Amino acid sequence: MNLDDACRYLGYWGTRNGDMRATKEVVRQKIIAARDLIKCHPLTPELATELLTSKGMGVFCFSLALIEWCERELNDVKQLCIQAYKNAWHLPRSTACALFIFPKTHVGKESTLPMALLTRTQESLLHAERCIRHEDVSKKIMLAGLNHMLDEWLFDSCAELIEEMELWK
Repeated sequence: MNLDDACRYLGYWGTRNGDMRATKEVVRQKIIAARDLIKCHPLTPELATELLTSKGMGVFCFSLALIEWCERELNDVKQLCIQAYKNAWHLPRSTACALFIFPKTHVGKESTLPMALLTRTQESLLHAERCIRHEDVSKKIMLAGLNHMLDEWLFDSCAELIEEMELWK
């Protein structure tokens, strides 16, 4: 296998030298597939939106913690998501996007978009870091969760997990 050949490992697609463009393309294709799946659907708009969120945005969420996305790529995913939301609500593509971007307090749909997910992921990582900074109950809870995750994903130690994550940078 070449250094530039993409393969799947632990749910991510990448090359042996850390190039994760293949994962980004898989994410794009899954969102496109979800968008096309709900194009002419018999579902209510709410159910179609849930289907899009689980099928398309779920794959994007999975990739957020380890893969760096540039602004252009995030905008591309955002456009695909907005097209999909328009499909869910049976609206033409020429409909203004503001309805899906504005928060509910401003009469919008407050749809889940890439930047919001990225912000939530970063906030979660910062929260986890703050929780383990001091010797207290929150650190014990976070470490118990980490140990449970290590057992679930068959890692022997945090060092092994970190070593595995370093391969995907």
